[in-house]
Amino acid sequence: MKKLFLVVTLLFGLVAVNAQTKEELESQKAAKQAEADAVQAEADAIQAQIDALPGWETGAFGTIGANISGFNNWYSRNAINNSGGNIGITFNGFANLDREKDFWRNSANINVGWVKNDNKDIDTDSDSFDPVTDVFGISSLYGRKLSDNWAASVFGEYRSTLLDNFNDPGYLDLGVGATWTPITDLVVVIHPLNYNFVFSSGDTVFNSSLGAKIVADYTRKIGAINFKTNFSTFQSYESSNLSNWTWINSFGYTLWKGIGLGFEFGLRQNHQEALNYTLNNLPGDVIMLPGFDDVDNELQSYWLFGLNYSF
Repeated sequence: MKKLFLVVTLLFGLVAVNAQTKEELESQKAAKQAEADAVQAEADAIQAQIDALPGWETGAFGTIGANISGFNNWYSRNAINNSGGNIGITFNGFANLDREKDFWRNSANINVGWVKNDNKDIDTDSDSFDPVTDVFGISSLYGRKLSDNWAASVFGEYRSTLLDNFNDPGYLDLGVGATWTPITDLVVVIHPLNYNFVFSSGDTVFNSSLGAKIVADYTRKIGAINFKTNFSTFQSYESSNLSNWTWINSFGYTLWKGIGLGFEFGLRQNHQEALNYTLNNLPGDVIMLPGFDDVDNELQSYWLFGLNYSF
């Protein structure tokens, strides 16, 4: 009986010791966690001060849309042996420096796409991916601050294509004027003195001229959403036929580890491009008079939807 009593007493003692040890460990853990939280709060505060210091801010996001298909002896269609597909890629990047007395903003936009529709039973069509969408643009803006919202600025912008006819045509705008930043993330460039250089090969309809440049850019990230809209226009002092404008909008929604959905669409109107296209696609026996300006300057547009990746 005494032995049984000793055994039971020992078991209860071990349980009590274990319970006390667990409570002590949990108490020590809570104390250490409180110390760690305090240290992390101090580190976050220091990082916030570092982020607030003047310096380069960079970012990028892009969209990839793609699909491919193949048919062999598919008798429900006319081209029973056919392969097709399309691939589209967009990229938007920026590198901005904001200091007490000046700023320097740089951006790039690329949108390229290929399409394939190959009937394997004939030799007259293409059996490769051919370029369809082809947009390339870079810009750089330097400003010397005059107040919180205004700055004297110098701006350069280049637009062309990458896959087809690079720099033929190519547009380079160089000008000076003022930059207005009425709200965070919105930049409006107003340059009444701007020269629009147009590069092209051979004897073409493209002409350079002096005019005014206006650009409005709004780039922002809200949680998982990346958004950018950019409107750029050149208004020639020589002729409205030498003016042009482009408006590009890009959206990206991150779902998981930087991967999400993206959508981009662009609009453009350019009389010189419309005239050049018309001349190159007229029958050979049609003669165009110099200065012809009755060309159908239709609104140009493109769009792309697909997977998005945010850097």
